[in-house]
Amino acid sequence: MATNEEIAKQVIESIGGSENVQSIAHCATRLRIVVNDREKINDEQIEQIEKVKGAFFNSGQYQIIFGTGTVNRIYEAIESLGVSGDSISEVKEDAKKEGTRFQRAIRTFGDVFVPIIPVLVATGLFMGLRGLVTQEQILALFGLTPDNISDNFLLFTEVLTDTAFVFLPALVAWSTFRVFGGTPVIGLVLGLMLVSPSLPNAWNVAGGGVEPIYFFDFIPVIGYQGSVLPAFFAGLVGAKVEKFFRKRVPEALDLILTPFLVLLTMIILSLFALGPVLHVVENWIFDGTIAVLELPFGLSGLIVGFFHQIIVITGVHHIFNLLEIQLLENLGFNPFNPLISAAIAAQGGATLAVGLKARSKKVKALALPSSLSAFLGITEPAIFGVNLRYGKPFIMGLIGGGVGGFAASLLNLKATGMAVTAIPGTLLYLNNQLLLYLLVNIIAIATAFLLTYFFGYKEEKSE
Repeated sequence: MATNEEIAKQVIESIGGSENVQSIAHCATRLRIVVNDREKINDEQIEQIEKVKGAFFNSGQYQIIFGTGTVNRIYEAIESLGVSGDSISEVKEDAKKEGTRFQRAIRTFGDVFVPIIPVLVATGLFMGLRGLVTQEQILALFGLTPDNISDNFLLFTEVLTDTAFVFLPALVAWSTFRVFGGTPVIGLVLGLMLVSPSLPNAWNVAGGGVEPIYFFDFIPVIGYQGSVLPAFFAGLVGAKVEKFFRKRVPEALDLILTPFLVLLTMIILSLFALGPVLHVVENWIFDGTIAVLELPFGLSGLIVGFFHQIIVITGVHHIFNLLEIQLLENLGFNPFNPLISAAIAAQGGATLAVGLKARSKKVKALALPSSLSAFLGITEPAIFGVNLRYGKPFIMGLIGGGVGGFAASLLNLKATGMAVTAIPGTLLYLNNQLLLYLLVNIIAIATAFLLTYFFGYKEEKSE
């Protein structure tokens, strides 16, 4: 078995040598390389390197899939060879002019939301745990009933489950300022202003118990608890406004005057223009999402379960973060998560079938770990390393995802959080739906596995 250092040398050699590397970084599963000359890359040679689960060129980056954990060690080995690496943000800066305008916009949207997803995941897990410990069946094991739960305990759980969504605009504005080159702490304060307790609470206004404040008799002003778009565009415009003032304010006054002017300008613009308009747009997006998810006869699950992994290939799936946040904020649960969980698990099932049916040791060594990665919620190694390479397994995985999503819709599954799927996603279904969630994933995996094993993969002599 080759060492990580030997694999690193093979990677550098296959991409045209260190002189062809413009910048290099890694994410959770992939080595991301921006090269000077795409033509110098030997794709076939890279595919034959041990531990490589697939490679492709996308959005200005040559991405080599190694999988979770492995990619960190390979990256360290490459650095030890003297090949300079950059941060992910620098690599994205090198590649930002690549792809269509829509792809670049979605990629930027992803850059904003990826850093705040972990706290939303934690919040979802807290929701699931609260649902578990407050179930009558669980309490009965300890001789308790829901009436025995103290108000103080419920208050404590509300702190855990509500804080991230109450202050979501602050998180979004902070991250948006960071991505667009502003001062993050100014974005944080601007976001906090959008949820100031001095403003009518958005949830109370939605419930009809409180009226908005009307300025000039026609501009409704409210807080934006749980909103995303107003905070996102406030951060985007705010970062541009900050750059404008930084260039014009004398250096001696910059520390004091620039933050003052940025916050004053942006809170006026946010409350009186961006907020009211984008709040309406946000409601339209939510209504459209609900319309799709409420399609009869399980059609929503069939559609989402089948097409989700196709959208993942295009790299624009980060737009779903906004949809899931809105669902959790407005409904208190997430009916989208079980549909994409089925899609992800199905790709793992198809890859597992390839791994068990293949006689080639290399194919087995590639497919079996990739299927495990998919069952843990990360499908890139399975999709790019195995299923797309052979074609039919990917299609069988799509069918399995559609069938699993169809079952999830019929069973009306609802997650308590977002961004965690497949096996880790079980933590989001501690609300009396765990067995149904497992059933849906088993259906998706079994469908994809059987279709791939019997119809979707044929052992090639070249292997």
